[in-house]
Amino acid sequence: QVRLVESGGDSVQAGGSLRLSCVVSGLNHTTYCMTWFRQGASKDREGVASIDDDGRTTYASSVKGRFTISKDNSKNTLSLQMNSLKVEDTGMYYCAALAGVGCPPLVKPYHDMDYWGKGTLVTISS
Repeated sequence: QVRLVESGGDSVQAGGSLRLSCVVSGLNHTTYCMTWFRQGASKDREGVASIDDDGRTTYASSVKGRFTISKDNSKNTLSLQMNSLKVEDTGMYYCAALAGVGCPPLVKPYHDMDYWGKGTLVTISS
């Protein structure tokens, strides 16, 4: 059974930092694209950052330079370091996995992902 479990969401003030984690288990394909998505209230889901099996990363323009996606294969963990947080970063953050080589473009319409976590809530106050 595949499980993606996010954690690390919290309420912080603008300008602060958070580190999200996603522990992955049960994946049986050899290569995956891992992606962080987010969805704020009354907003469409947005692709935030992705990382492929070779460690190549892609970021949404709204977070480039502030967020860093990484993974630790030894711990089956995907992370998202978020710095200089803004009120508009508020939302539910989800990690997702897509079997295959490389990552699709991080633009709409987003490629369907194979597996999703249930999300962790990030709230940024001014």
